[in-house]
Amino acid sequence: MASFKPTRIPSYPKLGEKVTQDTLYWKNYKTPIQIKEFGAVTTIDFSPLSPYNYAVTASTRIHIYGPYSQEPVKTFTRFKDTAYSGTFRSDGQLLVAGSEDSVVRLFDISGRVALRQFCGHSKAVHVTNFMSDRFRIFSGSDDYTCRLWDIPNSAELVTYSEHTDYVRCGTTSKLNPDLFVTGSYDHTIKVFDARTDKSVMTMDHSQPVESVLLFPSEGLLVSAGGRYVKVWDLLKGGQALVSLKNHHKTVTSLCLSSSGQRLLSGSLDRHVKVYNTTTYKVVHNFDYAASILSVALAPDDAALVVGMTNGILSVKHRKSPEEKTEALSKKRRPAYRVFVKGRNYAPKQDDFLVSKPVKTHLKKYDKQLKGFQVSKALDTVLEPWIRMKTPEVTVAVMQELNRRGTLKNALAGRDEKGLSVLLSFLISNVVDPRFAPVLVNVAEMILDIYMQVVGQSPVVDKQIIKLQELIEREIDLQQELVEVLGMLDTLFATMATKKEAAAPEGRANGVPVTGAQGQSLQAS
Repeated sequence: MASFKPTRIPSYPKLGEKVTQDTLYWKNYKTPIQIKEFGAVTTIDFSPLSPYNYAVTASTRIHIYGPYSQEPVKTFTRFKDTAYSGTFRSDGQLLVAGSEDSVVRLFDISGRVALRQFCGHSKAVHVTNFMSDRFRIFSGSDDYTCRLWDIPNSAELVTYSEHTDYVRCGTTSKLNPDLFVTGSYDHTIKVFDARTDKSVMTMDHSQPVESVLLFPSEGLLVSAGGRYVKVWDLLKGGQALVSLKNHHKTVTSLCLSSSGQRLLSGSLDRHVKVYNTTTYKVVHNFDYAASILSVALAPDDAALVVGMTNGILSVKHRKSPEEKTEALSKKRRPAYRVFVKGRNYAPKQDDFLVSKPVKTHLKKYDKQLKGFQVSKALDTVLEPWIRMKTPEVTVAVMQELNRRGTLKNALAGRDEKGLSVLLSFLISNVVDPRFAPVLVNVAEMILDIYMQVVGQSPVVDKQIIKLQELIEREIDLQQELVEVLGMLDTLFATMATKKEAAAPEGRANGVPVTGAQGQSLQAS
């Protein structure tokens, strides 16, 4: 009796990941270091000066971490309630932060007690930043106002009350000491000039604005809110340039790479996406374990820091050139050398070879097929981890059952749950060109077997209707594709005819000559 042959699972070509320079660049980070904070990490800000420490605002405290430290090198805890928006000044010596108790606090990096406290807002202050002259502070609050404060005199300079909802984000110009931008939950982004008493530009984002960012040239502004990231041209009066919708949930944070050529956006969908600022195409994607509230990139791109809703701070450091060289040079040495000794030995002509039989281990469904348990074999390959991750295995077993002539027996005698699983698999894969020839036959058999019980189960009836609509839609699509193919054939044939008609009639010294000139040359 011939030995049993396992079911042959065909290998289908897979679409490989396109390796680009961006892929190599952004994958050149080490395994992330995870630090547990006391609450959701709402803000991360890097010091503009080396060694590029970064401030992490979470719960009622602000921690300052060194570039490679896993413990904070400095902590500010003088907050009565939740702290927000801990931001460095351009010289890295001062830090400003808002809080839930409506007070804006100014800290010296080398001290612990607040140098200044600015009181004037009536609700939580979610946005704080330094103006580029270093002597004024900008703040935005849930009381719908944004204010400018004078640091030396601890005085309020001006209040703007143009927003009609919470002011939750903002940024200041590094080139003009009087310009700053605010984003609000009233869907608007406003550009203010401290020399005037009202905004100088307004843009409608159409979603509550969560983050705003100015490009280094400050001719372009990026805003994030809802699922959208939008780019505005400030030199054209706030004209919308592009609207990006690559996230599935609210985009919460934006940041730029050191060169300004890559834009990063973090979202509640647990993804950080990297955009090319020339084409605005997504060039890379990072996945995280929880929803993302804040993203920051070190000024030299040496570290990518992400804060999440579960209080986890994820820090990825870029590999140094020495580490990359070491990784390339470190090759795995062969194990068990004694067992591979002589494996390249070539037998001589008079040698007698004794081959050791190789024992093959059958899969569970192959063992069941060997024992003619066709229904159980089909049940095995319809388990969730097989039919979802490797549908080609399920289809291969169905094809083998059909070859044996036992497919109808395996499909028959199923209850509502078993039939529902079969129909669900068909709905997911019947229009896949790899599986369609087999699954269309399976669908016909199922309808022949269970036609008598149609109408007894609303779940099965709904799936059968869905399968029918899916197949009808696929047929319509195929017909449209055939029509398009016919149009293209006609178009290509017309183009070929035109090229032949435009071909030269004669040549003179290698130069094409047509018309009357060609006729005169031929006569001569």
